[in-house]
Amino acid sequence: MELIYNRCCGLDIHKDLIVACIFVGRKKEIRSFGTITDEILKLASWLNENEIQAVAMEATGVYWKPIYNLLEEEPFKILVVNAQFIKGVPGRKADVKDSEWICDVTRHGLVKNSYIPSRNERELREITQYRQSIIEERSRELNRIQSTLEGANIKLGSVITDISGQTGMGILCAIADGNTDAEQLSKLAGGSVVSKKEELKKALKGSLKEHQKIMLRNQVEHVNALNTIITQLDEEIKKNRIKAKS
Repeated sequence: MELIYNRCCGLDIHKDLIVACIFVGRKKEIRSFGTITDEILKLASWLNENEIQAVAMEATGVYWKPIYNLLEEEPFKILVVNAQFIKGVPGRKADVKDSEWICDVTRHGLVKNSYIPSRNERELREITQYRQSIIEERSRELNRIQSTLEGANIKLGSVITDISGQTGMGILCAIADGNTDAEQLSKLAGGSVVSKKEELKKALKGSLKEHQKIMLRNQVEHVNALNTIITQLDEEIKKNRIKAKS
């Protein structure tokens, strides 16, 4: 069978171990490396010493990602291959190591490289996904706030649809600081809520117990902290998008 890569490497990647098999012509060599940065750099040096043309690894879990990130600047081609596809290639012997099989099918051109976005695109995707997780956490914390308020018979959510808005958070911060006077709290209404001031005053009249004050104080602080993180992430996402376009 025709060789596509005369100097090829297959990587079998685990959480704490990388098993690397290289073929240089007919010569085969297998070495093991750790997954800390220094070990991956040793792997890169070994591959370059052997003038490897292509390195292939399976796209399983997340363990391949830091390896890819550290090797992508090297002169050899990197292929990230679907694990099920590799397992489906016929002809494997029972005693052949995973790294050797990955290398063998790659050097004969029997694998298809998966699409890997550019580094900027990957970074943007990671930070966007993280932002989404923070938004979801904020939503859960806001639901806990609603539950605490309902337990104190404070019906803020019945008057203000979004308690995370400027008026809602202003009132919540005031309550968390110890102000439970419905008249004073209603004066914090702004925007479209101003017309509902009387309704708001009635809704804010409740009975907030000491344990509920403690809970609410921590919940409001948590939401504010999450809002700060979201703002920072929005700025970072904006920078990454500008970088990706340039």
